[in-house]
Amino acid sequence: MNILILGSGGREHSLAWAVMQNPKCDRLIVAPGNAGIAQIADCAALDIENGGAVVSFAEENAIDFVIVGPEAPLAAGVADRLREAGVLVFGPSADAAQLEASKSFTKEVCDASNAPTAAYARFIEAEPAKNYIREQGAPIVVKADGLAAGKGVIVAMDDQTALDAIDDMFGGAFGGAGAEVVIEEFMEGEEASLFVLCDGEDILSIGTAQDHKRVGEGDTGLNTGGMGAYSPAPVLSAEIEARAMEEIVRPTMAEMKRRGMPFQGVLYAGLMIKDGQPRLVEYNVRFGDPECQVLMMRLGAQVLDLLHAAAEGRLSETQVNWADDHAITVVMAAQGYPGSYVKGSAIKGLDALPEDSSNMIFHAGTKAVDGQVQAAGGRVLNVTSRGNTLQEARDRAYAMVEGVDWPEGFYRRDIGWRAL
Repeated sequence: MNILILGSGGREHSLAWAVMQNPKCDRLIVAPGNAGIAQIADCAALDIENGGAVVSFAEENAIDFVIVGPEAPLAAGVADRLREAGVLVFGPSADAAQLEASKSFTKEVCDASNAPTAAYARFIEAEPAKNYIREQGAPIVVKADGLAAGKGVIVAMDDQTALDAIDDMFGGAFGGAGAEVVIEEFMEGEEASLFVLCDGEDILSIGTAQDHKRVGEGDTGLNTGGMGAYSPAPVLSAEIEARAMEEIVRPTMAEMKRRGMPFQGVLYAGLMIKDGQPRLVEYNVRFGDPECQVLMMRLGAQVLDLLHAAAEGRLSETQVNWADDHAITVVMAAQGYPGSYVKGSAIKGLDALPEDSSNMIFHAGTKAVDGQVQAAGGRVLNVTSRGNTLQEARDRAYAMVEGVDWPEGFYRRDIGWRAL
């Protein structure tokens, strides 16, 4: 098969790494890719949010299967355009992608399917939203309704923080994503992620993970896109996972089908777990980043077969083969992230580090300049290892981190602390 992966981050590097291990992959192109991806696959310059451009590229390069990595092309309808052109694609339609692209849409679907989630209210003007916050009181959660690159959620522990968030969102801090705001009840418990493949009819759980959203050790400081992750998530036991599938995921998928927008792709259910009861925090319609990296490390070559089965509507005859192992990824980010940071610093020492089925450095925000790897984003590298235990995986990952020569980078030293 000739395969095209859309995206340029650590998620896409790990997807490419897993897909390349499968003998069914004859040629792999990643658009636009990054410096790490370029070492294992062909990279192509392409506007991945332009459905027409993606279709033309797929036809010109005899692509058999397209895997969409990030959320923006999905929300822009790229998967729809590929399907219309007869190109097999893994990823939901623009209608179904509203489960991530619109918080209020997701709440409506949860209401209709009786999926347990936080109480909420939605607003299109600042003053009524502020009055609601004053009535409810903190802690409270303020969310920009649309896509905000993982940054449009403020967990406010005091009223003023929530009120300031309303000013920011309606003031344009998150662009069009903040034109409508959803305010939610603060849910207590421990958060974890469940990843489920869907083919419009059937669903298949493919693993659990837990990430560290905050920039500082002990889960303190500003929210980021994720500073590290591990899989499996001990808090998401088999019993709780089964409950989440029956009470949350299955009813949601049935409701989406009823609405004439069956979901095909990967559904990432962010869950809050307290006293054995899972409640939905949010849905994403693509693999999480950096959760994807630990899932790919554990799943390996079978990933291509699983995604292909979902795209072709064959999930009912498919199963996941799990090794009884653990994986962890540590994010190395540019100094200053998630605030302003400098791009262009050189990263050395990567060539001397192991790359095998148990150890990989996935590039998240890099580019190659004159034979040198340079930082080109906020989250730059995902140092990822697996082991028989989480402690073993963690020790391996941090040993690799020590080998990266990049003074302009930083990382958390406590990834996995909740589980350990």
